[in-house]
Amino acid sequence: MPILYTFSLYLMAALYGFAGISHFRNPKFYLKITPPWVPAPEMVNIFVGIVEIGLAIALLIPSTRDFAIYGIIALLIAVFPANFYHFQKARKKGKFVLATALRLPIQALLILWAWSYL
Repeated sequence: MPILYTFSLYLMAALYGFAGISHFRNPKFYLKITPPWVPAPEMVNIFVGIVEIGLAIALLIPSTRDFAIYGIIALLIAVFPANFYHFQKARKKGKFVLATALRLPIQALLILWAWSYL
């Protein structure tokens, strides 16, 4: 495996592992940006954190890597409405507008990054 490929794969796993752990370390942040139509936001937050950690681990195992990649892509699509909601809230408050706006196209780049491993 080329070193750049390996580094990128480990970086991706670290990113999703860190994100998953963040759901437990700072749940208030995630609950604040959860759209009001999401049922049981606390449980959803825990579920997403577990999924992200699981996908990070699965990325590192060659036999589960493809599953993890499809899972990451599905997760990024699933959380897009929450990120869009966060952007709308930021725009109303006039705070963090650029950061939340940039997050939206970054999700497409994250999908492409994951897809590149298929």
